[in-house]
Amino acid sequence: MVRIATPDIPPEDRKFVLTWRGILRGVLRLTPISIFVIPFGVGFGVAAIENGLSVLQAMVMSALVFSGAAQFASLDFWPEPVDLVSLALVMFAVNARHIMTGAALSPWLNQLSLRSRWSALALLSDPNFADSRPAFQSGEKDAGILLGGGLILWLNWVAGTALGAVAGAKIGNLQTYGFDVVMVCFFAASITGRLNQRSAIIPAVLASGIAVATLNWLPAGWNIIVAALAGGISGVVAHGK
Repeated sequence: MVRIATPDIPPEDRKFVLTWRGILRGVLRLTPISIFVIPFGVGFGVAAIENGLSVLQAMVMSALVFSGAAQFASLDFWPEPVDLVSLALVMFAVNARHIMTGAALSPWLNQLSLRSRWSALALLSDPNFADSRPAFQSGEKDAGILLGGGLILWLNWVAGTALGAVAGAKIGNLQTYGFDVVMVCFFAASITGRLNQRSAIIPAVLASGIAVATLNWLPAGWNIIVAALAGGISGVVAHGK
């Protein structure tokens, strides 16, 4: 079991911790945006059933993998005999961005014990990273907001998968309701809110341009990796001047 501290000391004197109170705050912070994860889960549930998975298999995959892009990509391997090496390479490519997001969180999470660090990162995803990192930069000392945000996102992803697998065909095309633009708006707001320095604008514009330009000719996920590397390098150069 991971021992989660609940210190009763002033926030300004508190070291970086992982608390139950922080987890609850993380859940509350991302509950509104997590609702819009459900339609994506429904989409995966429908696609999984159409590709020959059972309802239970679809739900177990969502519960254990918790990566929409990777799960959709993996469906290309069904119902043919699964090439595990190719599947592993695809999963790595799609999720390799987490190497960068984990590194970006390291100044704070490395203050925790190894088990607490693993707990905080267990449900790392793009939305709770986008929510937590600015909070940590602003002085937040509780990694529970990262874990709590991931928890509510995970719960709604699994729930959406179950709904899609069981009754998705009766729901219809969810894009007609505009759900597909919500995540785009969330990430756009998260990014623009951090562009308060001139040195941050060029890396952001460069990375965005590369991600869009390479979307259709790089394998799934690699456009994000290339864009992040280019943006990171340009940021280092800009700050070094």
